[in-house]
Amino acid sequence: MFSRRQFGLALTSLTALLGGRAGAASGKKSFEITKTDEEWKKLLTPEQFYVLRKHGTERAFTSPLDKTYVDGMYSCAGCDLPLFSSTTKYDSKTGWPSFWQPLDNAVGTTTDYLIGYPRTEVHCRRCGGHLGHVFPDGPKPTGQRYCMNGIAMKFVPKAAS
Repeated sequence: MFSRRQFGLALTSLTALLGGRAGAASGKKSFEITKTDEEWKKLLTPEQFYVLRKHGTERAFTSPLDKTYVDGMYSCAGCDLPLFSSTTKYDSKTGWPSFWQPLDNAVGTTTDYLIGYPRTEVHCRRCGGHLGHVFPDGPKPTGQRYCMNGIAMKFVPKAAS
């Protein structure tokens, strides 16, 4: 029998394989940084464009950021806005980088119905890039699991002092 998390993982992975798109409203919202698809395509890899701009999902267990556990900052791959600190990262065993809290004023959320029930989509508050989803099954102190696409972020290690 599948657990709820395993069922969600299976559906999300299937969606990624089939090239599904989220039904989120973030594409209709105004953001500080706006570009045409052509401009984004010049700045991003095809995979980053698919995830950040078309609300795609990378396949589970493919991001090197999933197993990165050194001090540093995770920033938006589209606009370099710092999103998450390594101090809030944990191994959710889902195959995607997971955090229990974003930085203040870093992300926004919308609701998508891609897999038939509502999920909370997380996007960069500055450029609107799709980052992943947040679920209420994370660790303390927040109980939240920000399950992010690694390809949607850049990791900047903390400089040695």
